Amino acid sequence: MKTKVLVTGGAGFLGSHLCERLLNNNYDVLCIDNYSTGSKENITELLKNPFFEANRHEITEPFYVEVDQIYNMACPASPIHYQKDPAQTTKTCVHGAINMLGLAKRTNAKIFQASTSEVYGDPEIHPQTEDYWGRVNPIGIRSCYDEGKRCAETLFFDYHRQYNLDIKVARIFNTYGPKMNPFDGRVVSNFIVQALTGEDLTIYGKGDQTRSFCYVDDLIDGITKLMNSSSDIHGPINLGNNSEFTMIELAEKVLNFTSSKSKLVFKPLPLDDPRQRQPDLSKAKVNLDWQPLVSLDDGLKETINYFKKIVR
Repeated sequence: MKTKVLVTGGAGFLGSHLCERLLNNNYDVLCIDNYSTGSKENITELLKNPFFEANRHEITEPFYVEVDQIYNMACPASPIHYQKDPAQTTKTCVHGAINMLGLAKRTNAKIFQASTSEVYGDPEIHPQTEDYWGRVNPIGIRSCYDEGKRCAETLFFDYHRQYNLDIKVARIFNTYGPKMNPFDGRVVSNFIVQALTGEDLTIYGKGDQTRSFCYVDDLIDGITKLMNSSSDIHGPINLGNNSEFTMIELAEKVLNFTSSKSKLVFKPLPLDDPRQRQPDLSKAKVNLDWQPLVSLDDGLKETINYFKKIVR
């Protein structure tokens, strides 16, 4: 009998890739999504598979189903989306975690939490290790997401300690690839869309702030390895790419690979925008035998090819 898996936010960028991987690995997959940022187009092909099912559901409401594993991926992840309705973002993080943990407790399911590098805030240490508690503004415009995800981690570990729930928590760093929303405000999609449409590439600040970009296939490898890891491994574990690039370096790569004549324009840095992001991957390498394999150049080329099909 196939393992039954629930994926919340399964029509989103990461969720849809995860659903596809699980189906390819012979799982029976149920996707739930409220489609606030997810897209039915991301899962259209998956619906042809008899072992895939999709339900519209708001994760802040309880959900009753019998499953063996739960991947909690539901939450807007880009600032432009999670700041649109910040109260709802916090509810999604916190109430969603409570509802999914309650479901896992009732069904004795193993449960994965898609946490984020945002729990580190604007970090004082570099690269970021999992034992670093972070530097987060609790009342800023990004706090709905940052603190929501931090509270979700708290709930996961409390349920583990109190009810012996088998939890897996990953802190996901910047990820990109096909199926990204072209208008989600993330830097990779922004640059590619601007380059393909001939618009100027918008760089905030001086462009010397850094990010580490993980290709989606690598990330899904890490997520599934963590879910299927030893029962004594709970996390949190950083998942991302530890190759670091400035915004100007990323912009120049995009211009080169798109053969675009667009220019670079500079605007003020947004409030509470982190200056540096780079994961320490020591735990992932030791506990999961995982590290990213796809270079930024190769990943960008695949992502640009996808955007060429959908951007007019």
